[in-house]
Amino acid sequence: MKIKWVLLAILSAIVNVLSGCERLAVLDPKGPQAQTQANVIWLSIAIMAVIVIVVCAFLVYVLAKYRDSKLPKDYEPPYIEGNHVVESIIVGVPILIVIFFSIVSVISNNKVEATPEEYKGQDPLVIYASSSDWKWHFSYPENDIETVNYLYIPTNRPLEFKLYSFGPITSFWVPQLGGQKYAMSNMVTTLHLAADESGEMMGRNANFSGKGFAQNMFHVEAVSPDKYDEWVKEVKATAKPITEERFNELLKPGHTGQLTFTGTHLGFSPAPEGENAGHHHGSSNSDANSKGDHMEHDHKSSDREEE
Repeated sequence: MKIKWVLLAILSAIVNVLSGCERLAVLDPKGPQAQTQANVIWLSIAIMAVIVIVVCAFLVYVLAKYRDSKLPKDYEPPYIEGNHVVESIIVGVPILIVIFFSIVSVISNNKVEATPEEYKGQDPLVIYASSSDWKWHFSYPENDIETVNYLYIPTNRPLEFKLYSFGPITSFWVPQLGGQKYAMSNMVTTLHLAADESGEMMGRNANFSGKGFAQNMFHVEAVSPDKYDEWVKEVKATAKPITEERFNELLKPGHTGQLTFTGTHLGFSPAPEGENAGHHHGSSNSDANSKGDHMEHDHKSSDREEE
């Protein structure tokens, strides 16, 4: 009787916990790369569920059919050398599963590493995403704009992120747009993403990088191309300059709110690619150095730094 009540209590706790869970971000894709990854996750879950159900069914069958109470007390099992059919199944099935998942992994990895099929032929919006302790700096060379701790992106256009770090290795990750990728010093890695839907998302550093790691997140907002153009015009009309002095202050360890600037730091602190790189990985890009009037501007939150 006690065991019964313990099991009921455990079941009740599980139900209460799960009832408060929100949908996992990786299973709520807002772009083609994330959709591919979500499909692979669901496929993996389905195959694993089938395996678990079949194994458990065989276990119940064997326990019921060959239980001790059904056999005579003087029964002695025969000596068996082996069963070629059983041995072939227990060896062959795992091999087939590994081969299947290997093929799925190669195909899906090739998809998510390249520009999404539906966006091929379009010019991507190139964004330099660099990390520092514990902030994210996003440079838009095409628009001559820089933001800190938030991304503003257009829908239905390929995005090409150039990732690098001003400090320890970090990992750029927006679960609803695609998988994570490392950002390292002295080299640039390239990540291709796209947003199919408008909406707000969360991004973060997915690689431990010190005591401020837990708050090393950034806000992502995907909007229609028209709204994106309006945002660019607004920033150019209201924002203040990003200067080398201001940028060096932002590189110091600490946290800050969401900031917006005209101009980018690429003019006085270029990305580690081409002549400026110790190493290089990923696709090449034209010189993204851009200069212009620079202005700073608080966006959606106060300018708050903790040194």
